[in-house]
Amino acid sequence: MSEHIVPRKVYFVVFGALMVLTALTVFAANIDFGVLNDVIAMTIAVTKAVLVILFFMHVRYGSRLIMLVVVAGFFWLAILMVLTLSDYNSRKWVEQRVRQSTIPSEAGR
Repeated sequence: MSEHIVPRKVYFVVFGALMVLTALTVFAANIDFGVLNDVIAMTIAVTKAVLVILFFMHVRYGSRLIMLVVVAGFFWLAILMVLTLSDYNSRKWVEQRVRQSTIPSEAGR
């Protein structure tokens, strides 16, 4: 099995892109985008993760089987996140219990 030789320039370009995305993350964290804060943060994080996986882990130059395993892993992660977040969002009673526990009682006065 022959290894693919990646030029150093590719690594430096990817490293530069990761540094720009990191600076963008810091910049975005200091600005209030309202409901888009989480979406922007996750988009930047996923972009950085994909760059690391494709280039530093050599998935881009690997076989189709390796790419299939990586895609299947991301698909499984997405399923787990959707199921977890849907369960969390369906539990409205958690908010009510937290609110009740933070109200000072009359007996303590």
